[in-house]
Amino acid sequence: MSAKLPLVYACSGCSSAAQMANHLALKLDREGVAEMSCIAGVGGGVTGLVRTAQSGRRILALDGCVLKCVSACLANAGVVADIHLVLSEHGVKKRQHADFDPAEAQRVY
Repeated sequence: MSAKLPLVYACSGCSSAAQMANHLALKLDREGVAEMSCIAGVGGGVTGLVRTAQSGRRILALDGCVLKCVSACLANAGVVADIHLVLSEHGVKKRQHADFDPAEAQRVY
């Protein structure tokens, strides 16, 4: 991917909102709009992934809910996203043990 593309980091937790965030990040990556990188690696302090996050590229953070795990992982690496979207603030319900609604994901996208 081009270093000119923004990075996108997404929650990929166990709730439907988290999985929607991950789905949307994958869609942005596959369509060539952004380059998805690994937020678990950033949160885990993996050197190469932290370096990518700290590279100065624009960052889109997609969190599923008010816990804002993506934002917290980036903050631990001293990084603040240029754009931070919390899906629950856009009407997405957080449900446990359930898949996200593909029609709702398309609306949010």
